[in-house]
Amino acid sequence: MSSEPPHQPRPPTHQASAGLLDTPRTRERSPSPLRGNVIPSPLPTRRTRTFSATVRASQGPVYKGVCKCFCRSKGHGFITPADGGPDIFLHISDVEGEYVPVEGDEVTYKMCSIPPKNEKLQAVEVVITHLAPGTKHETWSGHVVSS
Repeated sequence: MSSEPPHQPRPPTHQASAGLLDTPRTRERSPSPLRGNVIPSPLPTRRTRTFSATVRASQGPVYKGVCKCFCRSKGHGFITPADGGPDIFLHISDVEGEYVPVEGDEVTYKMCSIPPKNEKLQAVEVVITHLAPGTKHETWSGHVVSS
């Protein structure tokens, strides 16, 4: 046996317990639009296309069709071409004007291939030329108008 008094275990010393509690702790954060009380816009924004794809679409012919369906919450729909071809995909960012398309709206549009394979087509520069009669139309800002 030893004549030394028994050794009491000491709790581990952490930086926080070493007198650093009074130091302000800051954490780097990524920028957030909500942090500055700026709410993101609910309005659709244009998707980024290459310049050449945009030029090709703009120089293409204008087609006519009818909106087959459109879901604002999903952000897409389809157009039935006036010439009877297969339905054309429509993305929310390609709708021009102030109204959300609804079934039966007459539209004009141009076409652009869908990347990455460029095997399918989608409608771009879509303009509602005649609102479907007897339906309620909503503007992008949320106002409802009867036609």
